[in-house]
Order: sequence, then C-alpha cells, then structure tokens
Amino acid sequence: MIMLALALAVLLAALDQTIVATALPTIAGDLGGVTQLAWVVTAYLVAETVTMPLYGKLGDRLGRRPVLIGAVGLFLTGSALSGLAGSMTELVLFRALQGLGAGGLIVTAMAAIADLVTPERRARSMAMIGGVFAIASVAGPLLGGVLVDALSWRWIFYVNLPVGLAALVVIARRLPAAEPQRGLPVDVLGAALLTVAGAAAVLVCSWGGTEHDWRSPTIVALSALAVAAGAGFVAQERRAADPVVPLGLFGDRAFSAAGLSGFLIGMAMLGAVTFLPLYLQVVDGASPTEAGLRMLPFVAGSLVAAAITAKKLDGARHYKAFPLAGAGLVALGLLMLSRVEETTSDVVTAIDMVVTGLGIGLVMQVMILVAQNHAPRRHVGVATSAVTFARSLGGSIGVAVLGGVFAARLSSELAGASPQAARIADAGAKLDPQEVHALPPVVRADVLDAFAAALQTTFAAAAAIAVAALVATLLLPGGLRPEREVGGAGFEPA
Repeated sequence: MIMLALALAVLLAALDQTIVATALPTIAGDLGGVTQLAWVVTAYLVAETVTMPLYGKLGDRLGRRPVLIGAVGLFLTGSALSGLAGSMTELVLFRALQGLGAGGLIVTAMAAIADLVTPERRARSMAMIGGVFAIASVAGPLLGGVLVDALSWRWIFYVNLPVGLAALVVIARRLPAAEPQRGLPVDVLGAALLTVAGAAAVLVCSWGGTEHDWRSPTIVALSALAVAAGAGFVAQERRAADPVVPLGLFGDRAFSAAGLSGFLIGMAMLGAVTFLPLYLQVVDGASPTEAGLRMLPFVAGSLVAAAITAKKLDGARHYKAFPLAGAGLVALGLLMLSRVEETTSDVVTAIDMVVTGLGIGLVMQVMILVAQNHAPRRHVGVATSAVTFARSLGGSIGVAVLGGVFAARLSSELAGASPQAARIADAGAKLDPQEVHALPPVVRADVLDAFAAALQTTFAAAAAIAVAALVATLLLPGGLRPEREVGGAGFEPA
C-alpha cells in the first residue's frame, strides 16, 4: 500500500509537467493573457526543479513522512486553486505553488523507498517509479486533451484531488515515522543560493531562443546570475557547518558518475520526448491524439526494460551492465530516429522508439540506486535529490540545446529551398502543425522536407549526448557496497 501511495505521488508530479500542453490554447481563450501562456508551464518547472535539493535535506533532517505530507498538501492546494483560477496571473501563481509541492513529491518518495528497502531489493521499487515517469511522459498530453474535450480545462487540475488525497491518507497512516535529527540549523543561505542559481539556469534554458534571443539582455543577465549564484553556493557549502548538499559526496567516484550520467541521459531523453511528437504531427501528419498513441512503443520499451532491470537486479550486487547497455541503446535508438523522413513507415518508427525506450528503462532509475547506495544513511535524501536535480536540469538544458540545433537547421533548410519557403525561414521553428499543413501544396512540400532534415540533425545531436552518457557510465563501479557501509533503513547510524 505504501509503495502504491508513493508511486501515485510521483505520478501526480510527473503528469503535471505535461498535462497542460494540450489545454493551453483553450486556457488562453478562456482566461486571456496569451503573453503569459508560457509561464503556465515555466512556473511549474522552475518551482519543481529548484526545490528538490532542499526537500532532500529536510527529509534527512525531519524524516520523510512530515516532509512528504507537506509536499502533497502544497501540491493539492495548488491544484485546487489552479482549477479555480479566474485570470492568467492567478493560474501562473497557483501553478508555481503546485511546483513547490511537486519537487518534494518526486524526491521524498524516492528517498522514502531507500529508507524502507535494502539496497539489494530497491531495484524493483525503483523500476516502478521509472515506469511511472515513462507513462506520465506520454499519458500527460493525452489525458489533458481528453479532459479538455470531455469536461473542461479546469479538470486537468481537479483530477489530482481524489488521487492525491488517497495517497495522502495512506502516507499519513502507513509511512513509518523517523526520529528527527538534532543538531545544526539548516543552511538557509546555501539553499537560497542554489534556488537562485537553479531558477536562473532553468529560465535561460526555457526562454533562450524562444521568448528571448540568446544574446538579449534578459538571457545574458540571467546567465550571469546563474553563474554568480552557483559560485556563491559552492563557496557557501565549503564553509557551512551542515551544508544543503555536502560537497564531499562528489568525492565518491560512483556518486559523481551517477550525477553526470543522469544529467546527460536527461538531456538526451527530453530531446526524444520533445521532438518525437513534432515529427509525428508535422512530418507524418498525425493529430495530437494520434501522436500520443503512436508514442506508446516508447513507453512500452521503457516499462519492459524497467521490469527486466527489477527482476535481474533484485537481490543482485552487480549492476554496471544495465546502465552501460541502457545508454548504448538510447544512443542507438536516437541514431535510428535520425534517419526518419516522410516516407518512413510507422513500423520502423515504432521500432526506433522501442529501442530508445528500452535504453531509458535500463539506465534511468539505476542512477538513483547508485547515488543512494554510495551515500551515508544521513545523506540518502540529499543524494537522491542531487541526482534527480541533475536529471531535471539536464532535461531543461537538453531541450534548449537541441531546440537551438533544430531551429538553426530548419532555418537553413528553408532558406535554401524555394523562394516561397525562404520567406518563412525566420518563423520556421515557431510554426505549429496546423500552420504547416495549411500552407499551399508546393510550399508545404518544401517545408516538410526542411522539418524532416532538421529533426534528423536534432536526433543525431541527441544521440551524441547519449554517447557521452555512455562514457560517463564507464566510471561507475561494478556493484553495490556492502550493506553496512551504505544508506538505507538500519544501516549506518545517523
């Protein structure tokens, strides 16, 4: 029951990253404020990402149960208020409140699993969490579209309430309480500096090349702020008596390799998830709902690989082969996707997605296991949050980098096509599927060719990032540490 409740908590947070995507046009028509539309997604993403390290530290200090209950409460409050929003400004603020809770749902749930299950038996539980993320990546837009069509956009937020309340009841009743750690106060300055650095970095990645030019004063100022706050954070953690993220953790090769691999796999994975629907809708002509359904092979591959990983790792002490194979399959799958074009059959595309999904399922949650296993018990929450934060930040940076690759190649292809296509080169990356398919047939053919070529280059760049992740996994040790040396319930005294 408690594992199901933890999985539901993670599902809520993961779904709300993507569930609003298909509802945004309807929301804009109802509430107005089109200029603030991007903030409905950005506010949630920023709040979720920057709070992860602090939740990890608070969970270690106060125990998982009160922190998780507080995170669920924040998330449900934000969900209810988002459904009641009467203006775009209100919706953005309430989405940020949702995000503040979501960061705690993801990190604290995974850290709670480390408390409850020994390292040799964690694989099965972590595979379940990995499956939840895979399902949410595709189910979010699909569920959002169904709820908007059948009920109202407000129900994409209301639907969280019964599920979240059920999870909250089980967590409050079944999750064991822990004795809070007594000692030094939480490093508030370190937490604040990390929050500023993380928020600025995510905003740079979200806005750069879309809302603002990369060389605009806004992006330059945010980049400088991210660097300055990041440097200040490192300096603060070096002298803090009880740092938010103990830098000594990075002295462990396995922990550092897990963080780096998670960051790079996050970059590659979000690239695939972001640009696959664009291929399916623009180049292949699928509707949004059809595109969501046609991404099911990606989810199926991830779920199958997660199940295999859980079965093979459950009770085993050697795991390195799984992330190595996973990163290799991600690179191979993305390389296969870099060859898709207008004439590529649906079967071939589905096979490419299955291969990529298999790789994601093999590598993603193993990185969390490695981080938890190579951290002392008192730092299990911090270790979990650090790798999760790295993966989330990697995803944001990956979307920005690959988006820049896509936009540059698309503009170049359009400029070199027919004079009619060249006239829309500047707006090419901002064209939505409806606009593309409404173009005159002659122009549309050139634009579709340009989109296919740009997507091929984008997937090839994502494959190169996955190869870098493969190199990073080579730094991992061969297996788990002995139980007495690692984090988890009853292993190391706090």
